[in-house]
This record gives sequence, structure tokens and C-alpha cells, in this order.
Amino acid sequence: MTPEQLKASILQYAIQGKLVEQRPEEGTGEELYRQIQAEKQRLIKEGKIKKEKALPEIAEDEIPFDLPDSWKWVRLNAVIVLLSGSDLTPNKYNNSCKGIPYITGASNIEGEKLVINRWTEYPNNIAHNGDLLLTCKGTVGKTTILNEPEVHIARQLMAITAIELNLKYLKYFVESHVDVLKAKAKSLIPGIERDNVLKLLLPLPPLAEQHRIVAKIEELLPYVDRYAAAYEKLEQFNAKFPEDMKKSILQYAIQGKLVDQRSEEGTGEELYRQIQEEKKRLIKEGTIKKEKPLTEIAEDEIPFDIPENWKWVRLSTIGITQTGNTPSKSHPGYIGIDIPFITPGDILNGQICYSNHALSLLGKEVARVCCAGSIMQVCIGGSIGKAAITYREVAFNQQINVVSPIACLSEYLFAVMQSAYFTTSMKERAGGTATPIINRGLWDSLLIPLPPLAEQRRIVAKLEEILPLCERLK
Repeated sequence: MTPEQLKASILQYAIQGKLVEQRPEEGTGEELYRQIQAEKQRLIKEGKIKKEKALPEIAEDEIPFDLPDSWKWVRLNAVIVLLSGSDLTPNKYNNSCKGIPYITGASNIEGEKLVINRWTEYPNNIAHNGDLLLTCKGTVGKTTILNEPEVHIARQLMAITAIELNLKYLKYFVESHVDVLKAKAKSLIPGIERDNVLKLLLPLPPLAEQHRIVAKIEELLPYVDRYAAAYEKLEQFNAKFPEDMKKSILQYAIQGKLVDQRSEEGTGEELYRQIQEEKKRLIKEGTIKKEKPLTEIAEDEIPFDIPENWKWVRLSTIGITQTGNTPSKSHPGYIGIDIPFITPGDILNGQICYSNHALSLLGKEVARVCCAGSIMQVCIGGSIGKAAITYREVAFNQQINVVSPIACLSEYLFAVMQSAYFTTSMKERAGGTATPIINRGLWDSLLIPLPPLAEQRRIVAKLEEILPLCERLK
């Protein structure tokens, strides 16, 4: 149950006579109704209020629920005076405190307080101290009890004067019926119509019981506020939980805690040597260029412990890395349909959209291209850290770095690169500038925990089993 639903439930209990007990010595709603009618006739006779047209009697099929025997159903117009507002032209109001306050709408109501920023010396729709203000157009349903001697109200407002009623009881009743009033509005723009307010059915308890109902509501509302604060924290937790769970699972995976280690699968050191041998072969064949050696990994660089059969390595030592570029638009192959051209906007939630941009085969000659199975990661701008595996050959722009793994599982390396450890390392190295940049040299030198290949497969299999459960929690 939301805080709004809880408050609505309390108000509903209140107007059904279920919030406090009934006491015979307090009289009846019928007796109070007669007093109100007598008072209305006196005010009409003295010219203080106008006589309104009679509304139809309450039909049996209109009554929404049963009331206590001492209560009475009445139409709201029988127990109130309703004033509709009217707008003033700019020459009739000011911001220099001349005249009485001019209240234009919901922006003038903050909680129970009235915000006054305009005044008028030409008022003609005047609400008085103790009236209930109700916003009826624009942001509808805001209420406040007026504590100024007089104000002029604009057409976005109505002023309700209660006759022989507890004004707060009336306020809570109106608040509980805002959605009903909005639903009855004929305009496409949400609003509250005057006739619909006057026709509302009010459950009328004796006045003393109204006082007790209000006291009980005001005793309960602080608990609703506390519930709302706890509810908000819970909602925030629930919103974060799936992503936090995913981060925890990935961290367990790259720390060697997600699956067991098996001696028969070899070591990360052995796999690393195989990769270096393969890189030498590719260099000898001219397939890739020889890279300048990176510095040895120092003890104080290591961010966390890994299993003994794993090995810490630098990213570029276990694959071929590249930074993308954008071919000149003057090149005849800049636009085509042959090879997808990927920008940071095409990488979303670990997936790649291949259909937004493409180059021709001629464009491929001047673009940076990577093969299927490569991991693409945004290294410039606000989207820094976003990553995805490409499952086809693509070209990519200068905001993206790519690693094509050698003798490693792309899915395992992708898991490392989308972990909080790796993305945090990137952002720390990129610095706090307006446009964060992690250059190729810094990216290449980031540390990767390397398990044996067979263990990589088991880690990936376990992630593919668990991570969809996190998605289901969203």
C-alpha cells in the first residue's frame, strides 16, 4: 500500500463513520442539518449570501455506502457557500503590496501555507479568513484553509465557506473526493466543475463527532508521514537492488568466488604464456603490430585478492586493442550499407544497435574495424564505461576503444569490463573533467584478473544462469 493509498483509506474510514465511535449524547446529523438550514436562511435574509437554486433530492441509487444511524446524507450545497474565482487583467494587480492578496492558483499553495506574490486594489471575488481554498483548474485538488483576512481568487480556485461545520472535516472530505470530481469533468483538461462540487454527497455527522474525527485523523497523519519516509527508502532500495545485486555477482565472479577452482584446468599463468606465444605468431605473420611493452604490475596496484591459480594481467596483453576513428565525410565510402558504424549511442544495456549508421566497403579502408567477439567500450564523454560484445564485424568512432581477446572468452572479459571494479578504475583514471577521457595507454594498462580458460567457461555459464534473475527483479 502506498502512502497515498494509506491516507485515502484513513479518510474513507473517517467519512464512513468507522474512525471513531458514535455517542448518543452528541445528537444527530439530522439535528445539525436543521441548524445549518436555519443559519442559511438567516444569512440569506440579511443579504450576506445569495439564495441558490435547489438541487434534486438524493436518490437511493446515489448513496455509495451505509452510514451510522446518527449521520445524514446531504448535498454539499446545503451546508456551504461556494465562490468561484475570476481572473484580473494585468493592469488590475501589482507586486508592490497594494490592496489585498491576489491568489491565482496551485503555485500559491505550498503545503498548508499561502504564498502571496500579487495584490489587487480592484477585488471582486473575495474569499475570507477561514474559507477553504480549492484549486479547480491546472494542478487540481490542492487545498488550504485561508488565514488572511481577505484575498481575491482567480478562476483556477474556488472558496468554500462552511456553515456550522468543522472546516477541517470538510477539508478532509473534499480531499478524499478530488479524483471523483476530476473524473466528472467534461473538459479534456483536468479540472473540477462548480456544479459537481455542489452536488457532492457529504456524510454529515454531529458537530462534536466531526471534532473527534478531525482529532483522530490528525493523530494518525504523522504516522502516515513516517510510513511515507520508510516507503520512499524501500522504493529506492528496490530500484537499486537489481543493479546492486548484479554488481555483487560480477564482483564475486572476477574474484574467483562464483565457481570453484579445479587444479586439472591449469593456471592463469599457463594461459597467459599461450596468449603471448599466439601474439608473437601474429606479429611474425604481419597480422598485428608489435606493441611497446607495458610496465610490470606493482604490488600496490593490485585491487583485491584472487585465487592462487589466477594471474593479474594488463588488458592489452591478452588481446588486440584499438581506438576508433571517424572517416572524413568527403571520402566516397563514408556512407553506405556494407559495414555498421558504431557510436556510443549505439551501445545500450550491454547491447549494440547495428542499424543506425553504416559505411561502404570503401569506407572500411579508412575506418577502424574490429572482428566479431570483440568488446567495445566507451572511453570518452558522459557514457564512459558502457560496453558490449559485437557479434559481427563493425567500424567504430573515436570515442570507443576495442579489445579483441586472444585465447580468452569474450564473455568473461566482458564481465570484467562491466564490473564496478573496472568501470570505477576507468573513471578514476579519466579524472573529473567536464568531458572525461581515458586514453588508449591508460585503458590498455588496466588490470584484468585472468583465470584458466576452462574456469572462464564455467564462470560465464554461471553468470548466464544468475544474471537474468537480476533483470527479472527490475
